[in-house]
Amino acid sequence: MEKTKKINPLVLERFRYSTDQVIDKPFNWKQMGRLIGYLKPYAKTLLPASIITVLISTAVRLIIPILIGVYALDKAINEQKNITFLMTIVAIIAALYVLSYVANIYRIKWSYELGQGVIYDLRKHVFTHVQGLSHRFFDQRSAGSILVRIMNDTNSLQELFTNGVINIFMDLLMLAGVIVILFTLSPQLTLAVLVILPLMFFISTTLRRSIRRAWQNMRIKQAKLNSHLNESIQGIRVTQSFTQEKENIAFFDGVNHENYEAWQVATKKSAFFRPLVELTNAIGTAVLIWFGAHLIQTSSLSLGEFVSFAFYLGMFWEPISRLGQVYNQLLVGMASSERIFEYLDEEPIVHEKKDAINIKDIEGRINFNQVEFSYDDTRKALKGITLEMKPGQTIALVGHTGSGKSTIANLITRFYDPTAGSVQIDHHDLRDISLQSLRHQISIVLQDTFIFSGTIMENIRFGNPNASNEEVKAAARAIGADKFINNLPNGFDTEVEERGNILSVGERQLLSFARALLADPRIIILDEATASIDTETEVQIQHALKTLLKGRTSIIIAHRLSTIRDADKIFVLENGQIIEEGNHEYLMEHKGEYYRLIKAQFKVMEAIG
Repeated sequence: MEKTKKINPLVLERFRYSTDQVIDKPFNWKQMGRLIGYLKPYAKTLLPASIITVLISTAVRLIIPILIGVYALDKAINEQKNITFLMTIVAIIAALYVLSYVANIYRIKWSYELGQGVIYDLRKHVFTHVQGLSHRFFDQRSAGSILVRIMNDTNSLQELFTNGVINIFMDLLMLAGVIVILFTLSPQLTLAVLVILPLMFFISTTLRRSIRRAWQNMRIKQAKLNSHLNESIQGIRVTQSFTQEKENIAFFDGVNHENYEAWQVATKKSAFFRPLVELTNAIGTAVLIWFGAHLIQTSSLSLGEFVSFAFYLGMFWEPISRLGQVYNQLLVGMASSERIFEYLDEEPIVHEKKDAINIKDIEGRINFNQVEFSYDDTRKALKGITLEMKPGQTIALVGHTGSGKSTIANLITRFYDPTAGSVQIDHHDLRDISLQSLRHQISIVLQDTFIFSGTIMENIRFGNPNASNEEVKAAARAIGADKFINNLPNGFDTEVEERGNILSVGERQLLSFARALLADPRIIILDEATASIDTETEVQIQHALKTLLKGRTSIIIAHRLSTIRDADKIFVLENGQIIEEGNHEYLMEHKGEYYRLIKAQFKVMEAIG
């Protein structure tokens, strides 16, 4: 199959910018120890049980070759010619095999439970940590890239924890036991067959860094592939609207091809290990036959000891081969764990103090005191903003795109902290308030309402998980959303599908209003919440707003006159500064920037209508 297709470099231009990079750190056992630390919860249950089964299985395997070669062949057959003794040895060997069989069943069962438990804990830890990171973290990363870290990178550790950890212990134990027995049987023959080991160690050490980087690179390509898939599925309407299917397919082909090539490189490099072990095994076997025959001829080694030695030599190369495979797993695991720990080491830029206070029953007074803010430490989004929002007031923020309206909302919810000055609620600096108690007092309704997969009931209840069904229905009724909900096939139990695709824009917005009302916040923020609403739905929205905003401090970011004209105070922003403030009548009489914005809006509406 042809997989070397090249695509237009302009299409791949989108591909240049990525937060994922190869993490160029040396392979270190300290980091692997951190990963192994996830075994701690199982240190008193599954881990000891698995180790006991490994000890039993290993002991049985180490005993049997001695019974076959030394006791059965040399003593029972050659020396004593005792059939009864031979049958006793056979019975003992059979019993040991049965014991090993039972031990292996439980070893596999418990090691799988151990591995799955660790992966469950690790994935939960990563997801929980990511949930607490600041908005800047998500601004700089695609959803697909984050998805890969939480799912694919943790999945790649599954084999390591399910089999690798226990197998490492078992193989190292087996290796140590075999080496001791080999030297006991014949030090000369042992040294002869193991002379190739230093060369194998040197070659494998040389390959180590190259293989680790190859697997890291493969993970990065996979992240980009997942990111593009996520964007393509969510943006399919835009793609089809602009007839960009061919370009999108071409871009996917390029990303898919790079992922394929990265996988090929990683697997080819990893494939060197097993042939290397097999070559060493072949050389060792040749030395065994040649030098072993010489020792038998000179009576330095009995035939039974030679047979036992051959068994043990086969057992020696077996764990060596498996350790090579586990080493590959270890390299894959290290590449993935570095990417996982990069996220776990990420600190939120919005920190919560240890002695942060919990606020309850607040009035809803908001003060900005000489607030400055920059998203990128270069261009200021806010420049010395000072304003006051009194309890229960409805405040409107207007201005051109990029004037700083949404930034003010982001600071009130403490998605970001100001770079200078302070934001206060009821005279408490937001940095002194616990995030949970702060955000419990605030609800946000955005222009692009996010509807989760599930039922209408579950989506509204997201505002207050403890609300009863009647409370959910009451909130929908107060907003006026119950009218369209009751017309749905299953009413409040209707499945809305991903992102609420079965609902119109207006219906999704009404659900978000009901969700916010159910949360019963003291402060509510509407960020262009009515921008995508049709005229008919707007009347319903205006009625819902009166219910939603009543008695609450409300911040409305909007362009529509109908939404802001009744606000108690309007702040007009430009380039991160307040240039005008007052109510609608005052600002219209003043005939400043607000007046020009409203006139411009009327002209647009007249042109359309």
